[in-house]
Amino acid sequence: MNKADMVEGVSKLTGSRVEAQRIVDFLFKAMREALRKNEKVVVQGFGSFHVVMRKPKKGRNIKTGQEVLIPARPAIKFRKGKDFLLG
Repeated sequence: MNKADMVEGVSKLTGSRVEAQRIVDFLFKAMREALRKNEKVVVQGFGSFHVVMRKPKKGRNIKTGQEVLIPARPAIKFRKGKDFLLG
């Protein structure tokens, strides 16, 4: 499923593809803003999203083989809800 599929599903409920697009866009924008503020996003019965910091690690430059340090960086982690697959 992709964003267009979500819009299609919401448009069946709202009757308007334009309104459905706005709803889906707003949902993702709100989630993105909350995660940027390091807030946890919880969708009851589905799961939660939160930001974690990945540790710095060693990597290699593919062309030269030289070892390089990959800096710490934020990542988004999803934790499924208890009834995620049960519906």
